[in-house]
Amino acid sequence: MSPEVTLRPIADADVEALAALWQATGLTRPWNDPRADIARARASHEAEILLAVGDDGRLAGSVMVGHEGHRAWMYYVAVAPALQGRGLGRILVKAAEDWAAARGIEKMHLLIRPENDRVRAFYAAAGYGEQKRVMMARWLDGRPLDA
Repeated sequence: MSPEVTLRPIADADVEALAALWQATGLTRPWNDPRADIARARASHEAEILLAVGDDGRLAGSVMVGHEGHRAWMYYVAVAPALQGRGLGRILVKAAEDWAAARGIEKMHLLIRPENDRVRAFYAAAGYGEQKRVMMARWLDGRPLDA
């Protein structure tokens, strides 16, 4: 059974609770400052952070979505640990898809760490599949890629 939530864009008062949610769900890494990521998304006209807020006013989940004109990207899909497994993740994914479609974007992309089998299974069940591509990266400060 999916929880009763309201979806809405992030507001100033949500930043600390959102950063805490991302940390509690293991989405952050030492090199990702969640507050900086929130600020960048909020400053962009091509991105949005949507929140799922419970009837009690507490933050239940989030999704960050953005596009670069050709494809949309989904980031920081998070559901409060106590609410996982009730369908809220699918609600958030659908909200991101709807956001992109409303802007004429026809394809959604996301990245998953290869060892995260649970998240891979979640997206597979939601209709997503692996598309073979080579992703290359470089830290601009020169640190090794595995840092």
